[in-house]
Amino acid sequence: MRLSNRNKAPVYNFVNTLLMMFVTAGIAAFLLNEYRFNILGVESYLFLLVPVIMLIVFHLNGRQIFEYDSDGEALNFKNRNIIPFLDKPLHDEFPKYKLIKYDVINIFFIKRLYVTISSKNSGSTMLKYEISYLTRKEVNDLQLSLNKVVKANKEKNELK
Repeated sequence: MRLSNRNKAPVYNFVNTLLMMFVTAGIAAFLLNEYRFNILGVESYLFLLVPVIMLIVFHLNGRQIFEYDSDGEALNFKNRNIIPFLDKPLHDEFPKYKLIKYDVINIFFIKRLYVTISSKNSGSTMLKYEISYLTRKEVNDLQLSLNKVVKANKEKNELK
């Protein structure tokens, strides 16, 4: 199964650009109020605070683009940001038989995928992916696909 929200990258770029414009307009409105008009008092700080909080929330949700591929004998995960220099993209590929378990964590508007795989050196390794920008249907499809792999691995291990 393949899952990707790469086609939504232009929307995320637009939202990011719009938020940056709000921050710029907020700075301009704050400066105009402080040095020219002086109409608002302490409320003028809202011109700065609200757009900056919105921009921070947008980026705290994590990497916007998530791609998953379970076709063949390997699982392939990619997680990257729309702004390339903001953080290093994640790319992991490993055989299906190494998947031990996974967890999807929902905390308010933040969603994370924790994948535990078997490792020769340390026994198991946990990989973390940010899936906040996936729709509920995409998350359900991802869970269904990972459930199939985990179930197949458990059956294979019970036969041994």
